Amino acid sequence: MGYSFKNSKGKTYYLHTKDVVLKGGRNQTIYYFAKDERSNSCDLPAGKKIVENEKTGLPFVKSM
Repeated sequence: MGYSFKNSKGKTYYLHTKDVVLKGGRNQTIYYFAKDERSNSCDLPAGKKIVENEKTGLPFVKSM
């Protein structure tokens, strides 16, 4: 089971990860939240924190 976050509106989001290749050929890992838990769910990485958008209530991952 991956990391879950309950926002101020009471909705639960699950953290997922995906490895992508950028235009320059560099590999980068992106983190995103979804309402359902999928096979690529993950734990919160070290050195990152969760911040909630005050207007929309959507969470996002931010470096400390």
